[in-house]
Amino acid sequence: MALLDEWKAVAYDNKQDRYHLEKFWDDYFKKEKGVYEILLKEPDKVYKGTVHELAEQFGLTDLEMAGFLDGIQESLKEENPIDTMEADTEVQLGYDLEKLYRNMVDARADWLYNLPEWNNIYSPEQQKELLLNQRKSHTVHVKKIGRNDPCPCGSGKKYKFCHGRKGAEPLPGYEQ
Repeated sequence: MALLDEWKAVAYDNKQDRYHLEKFWDDYFKKEKGVYEILLKEPDKVYKGTVHELAEQFGLTDLEMAGFLDGIQESLKEENPIDTMEADTEVQLGYDLEKLYRNMVDARADWLYNLPEWNNIYSPEQQKELLLNQRKSHTVHVKKIGRNDPCPCGSGKKYKFCHGRKGAEPLPGYEQ
């Protein structure tokens, strides 16, 4: 079984009680934070090695390293073969800083995007701008139709007698 599959089996085990699962994630997030503190101290350094070597270097188990690699995968300049990796698979951690910051915001991982190490990379104003831009990028504006407005489908009927009636096909992009 590939390391990532093992990681998912442990990390998302729905047979575990809530207390143990929360403790598992709390412990993992502390370790993950520690890895990012190291990575962000030298943001241009690309760490390379086997999964096992990097796990030892960052004080993680091989499974935790698999979870970490899964989490950082979308921020890497070159993706790792995470679906098939084993402990002896060569991987690298060359990441795009802006993408990493934005992905941390997307994941709502404030313990990561608020790390003090970011202050040596981006000014507080730049961090605020990145944060706001990333949050705005997911804003969905839905057009609201009044019951007595003409139906947007062009039928000439009032919305309440056309696509607004109970059981009618909803119009894409409009809130019902």
